[in-house]
Amino acid sequence: MAGVLVLNATFEPLSVVPTRRAICLVLAEKVEMLHSSGRTVRSERLALEEPSVVRLSRYVHVPHSTHRTPNRRGVLARDGHTCQYCGSSAETVDHVVPRSRGGRHTWENVVAACRRCNSGKRDRLLAETTMRLSRVPGPPPASTWIEVAAGTVPRVWTRYLAPDRRSA
Repeated sequence: MAGVLVLNATFEPLSVVPTRRAICLVLAEKVEMLHSSGRTVRSERLALEEPSVVRLSRYVHVPHSTHRTPNRRGVLARDGHTCQYCGSSAETVDHVVPRSRGGRHTWENVVAACRRCNSGKRDRLLAETTMRLSRVPGPPPASTWIEVAAGTVPRVWTRYLAPDRRSA
Protein backbone atom coordinates (compact mmCIF):
# COMPACT_ATOMS: atom_id res chain seq x y z
CA MET A 1 0.00 0.00 0.00
CA ALA A 2 1.16 3.52 -0.80
CA GLY A 3 1.67 6.18 1.86
CA VAL A 4 -0.65 9.08 2.57
CA LEU A 5 0.54 12.58 3.47
CA VAL A 6 -1.01 13.84 6.73
CA LEU A 7 -1.32 17.60 7.19
CA ASN A 8 -2.11 19.52 10.34
CA ALA A 9 -5.26 21.68 10.31
CA THR A 10 -2.95 24.55 9.27
CA PHE A 11 -1.77 22.57 6.19
CA GLU A 12 1.64 21.94 7.77
CA PRO A 13 3.00 18.50 6.75
CA LEU A 14 3.17 16.17 9.75
CA SER A 15 3.86 12.63 8.58
CA VAL A 16 3.24 9.84 6.13
CA VAL A 17 0.91 7.04 7.19
CA PRO A 18 -0.13 3.78 5.49
CA THR A 19 -3.25 3.97 3.32
CA ARG A 20 -5.13 1.68 5.67
CA ARG A 21 -4.53 4.05 8.63
CA ALA A 22 -5.61 7.05 6.56
CA ILE A 23 -8.86 5.33 5.58
CA CYS A 24 -9.57 4.61 9.27
CA LEU A 25 -8.97 8.29 10.08
CA VAL A 26 -11.33 9.36 7.26
CA LEU A 27 -14.06 6.97 8.46
CA ALA A 28 -13.65 8.23 12.05
CA GLU A 29 -13.99 11.80 10.71
CA LYS A 30 -10.66 12.81 12.28
CA VAL A 31 -9.34 13.93 8.89
CA GLU A 32 -10.73 15.24 5.66
CA MET A 33 -9.48 13.92 2.34
CA LEU A 34 -7.95 16.67 0.20
CA HIS A 35 -6.67 14.53 -2.67
CA SER A 36 -7.41 11.05 -3.88
CA SER A 37 -4.96 8.67 -5.53
CA GLY A 38 -7.60 7.89 -8.16
CA ARG A 39 -8.02 4.32 -6.93
CA THR A 40 -10.98 2.87 -5.05
CA VAL A 41 -10.82 0.75 -1.91
CA ARG A 42 -13.72 -1.63 -1.51
CA SER A 43 -15.13 -3.56 1.41
CA GLU A 44 -18.28 -5.63 1.71
CA ARG A 45 -20.49 -2.56 2.19
CA LEU A 46 -18.34 0.43 1.18
CA ALA A 47 -16.44 1.79 -1.76
CA LEU A 48 -14.11 4.67 -0.84
CA GLU A 49 -11.62 6.68 -2.81
CA GLU A 50 -8.08 5.92 -1.68
CA PRO A 51 -6.64 9.08 -0.08
CA SER A 52 -3.33 10.60 -1.13
CA VAL A 53 -3.41 13.73 1.10
CA VAL A 54 -5.49 14.18 4.26
CA ARG A 55 -5.83 17.08 6.69
CA LEU A 56 -6.55 16.81 10.41
CA SER A 57 -9.91 18.23 11.49
CA ARG A 58 -8.35 19.76 14.60
CA TYR A 59 -5.03 21.47 15.10
CA VAL A 60 -2.41 19.33 16.85
CA HIS A 61 0.45 21.10 18.61
CA VAL A 62 3.68 19.43 17.57
CA PRO A 63 6.68 20.33 19.72
CA HIS A 64 9.72 21.28 17.68
CA SER A 65 11.80 18.18 17.30
CA THR A 66 15.29 18.17 18.63
CA HIS A 67 18.12 18.79 16.21
CA ARG A 68 18.42 15.57 14.20
CA THR A 69 21.82 14.17 13.39
CA PRO A 70 22.56 14.08 9.66
CA ASN A 71 22.34 10.72 7.94
CA ARG A 72 23.00 9.71 4.34
CA ARG A 73 19.34 9.58 3.28
CA GLY A 74 18.59 12.95 4.88
CA VAL A 75 21.60 14.69 3.31
CA LEU A 76 20.85 13.29 -0.15
CA ALA A 77 17.19 14.31 0.17
CA ARG A 78 18.11 17.82 1.40
CA ASP A 79 20.47 18.31 -1.56
CA GLY A 80 18.11 16.79 -4.11
CA HIS A 81 20.49 13.89 -4.83
CA THR A 82 22.73 16.42 -6.60
CA CYS A 83 26.49 16.77 -6.11
CA GLN A 84 27.10 20.10 -4.40
CA TYR A 85 30.45 20.46 -6.17
CA CYS A 86 29.77 19.62 -9.83
CA GLY A 87 25.98 19.28 -10.11
CA SER A 88 25.89 15.66 -11.28
CA SER A 89 24.00 12.85 -9.57
CA ALA A 90 25.20 12.28 -6.00
CA GLU A 91 25.53 8.91 -4.33
CA THR A 92 27.85 9.72 -1.42
CA VAL A 93 28.13 12.20 1.43
CA ASP A 94 31.19 14.42 1.95
CA HIS A 95 32.39 16.42 4.95
CA VAL A 96 33.29 19.93 3.74
CA VAL A 97 35.88 20.19 6.51
CA PRO A 98 37.16 16.61 6.71
CA ARG A 99 36.77 14.82 10.02
CA SER A 100 40.52 14.15 9.96
CA ARG A 101 40.98 17.95 10.05
CA GLY A 102 38.59 18.51 12.94
CA GLY A 103 35.35 18.79 10.95
CA ARG A 104 32.20 17.76 12.75
CA HIS A 105 29.34 15.61 11.52
CA THR A 106 26.77 18.43 11.38
CA TRP A 107 24.29 19.65 8.78
CA GLU A 108 26.50 22.68 8.15
CA ASN A 109 29.51 20.46 7.30
CA VAL A 110 27.96 17.59 5.31
CA VAL A 111 26.94 17.72 1.63
CA ALA A 112 25.88 15.30 -1.09
CA ALA A 113 28.67 14.49 -3.54
CA CYS A 114 29.29 12.26 -6.53
CA ARG A 115 31.95 9.58 -6.15
CA ARG A 116 34.36 11.42 -8.44
CA CYS A 117 34.25 14.70 -6.48
CA ASN A 118 34.29 12.94 -3.10
CA SER A 119 37.37 10.88 -3.95
CA GLY A 120 39.02 13.85 -5.70
CA LYS A 121 38.63 16.10 -2.66
CA ARG A 122 39.92 13.39 -0.30
CA ASP A 123 40.86 14.86 3.10
CA ARG A 124 41.58 18.37 1.87
CA LEU A 125 39.91 21.67 2.73
CA LEU A 126 38.03 23.47 -0.05
CA ALA A 127 40.68 26.21 -0.10
CA GLU A 128 43.25 23.56 -1.03
CA THR A 129 41.24 22.47 -4.09
CA THR A 130 39.63 24.13 -7.11
CA MET A 131 36.20 22.89 -5.97
CA ARG A 132 33.40 25.22 -4.87
CA LEU A 133 30.10 24.51 -3.14
CA SER A 134 26.96 25.35 -5.12
CA ARG A 135 25.26 26.52 -1.89
CA VAL A 136 25.99 26.81 1.80
CA PRO A 137 24.87 23.66 3.64
CA GLY A 138 22.50 23.87 6.59
CA PRO A 139 19.72 21.98 8.35
CA PRO A 140 17.01 20.69 6.01
CA PRO A 141 13.44 21.97 6.08
CA ALA A 142 11.07 19.80 8.12
CA SER A 143 9.44 18.55 4.92
CA THR A 144 12.65 16.72 4.00
CA TRP A 145 11.72 14.06 6.56
CA ILE A 146 8.45 13.52 4.69
CA GLU A 147 10.47 12.66 1.57
CA VAL A 148 12.78 10.41 3.58
CA ALA A 149 9.79 8.58 5.11
CA ALA A 150 7.94 8.22 1.80
CA GLY A 151 10.89 7.41 -0.42
CA THR A 152 9.40 9.36 -3.31
CA VAL A 153 7.15 12.40 -3.25
CA PRO A 154 4.04 12.23 -5.47
CA ARG A 155 3.47 15.37 -7.53
CA VAL A 156 0.25 16.24 -5.65
CA TRP A 157 2.23 16.49 -2.36
CA THR A 158 4.66 19.17 -3.60
CA ARG A 159 2.26 22.06 -3.03
CA TYR A 160 2.15 21.20 0.70
CA LEU A 161 5.89 20.78 1.21
CA ALA A 162 8.54 23.50 1.61
CA PRO A 163 8.84 25.99 -1.26
CA ASP A 164 12.36 24.81 -2.16
CA ARG A 165 11.00 21.30 -2.75
CA ARG A 166 8.29 22.30 -5.23
CA SER A 167 8.82 21.00 -8.72
CA ALA A 168 5.77 22.51 -10.41
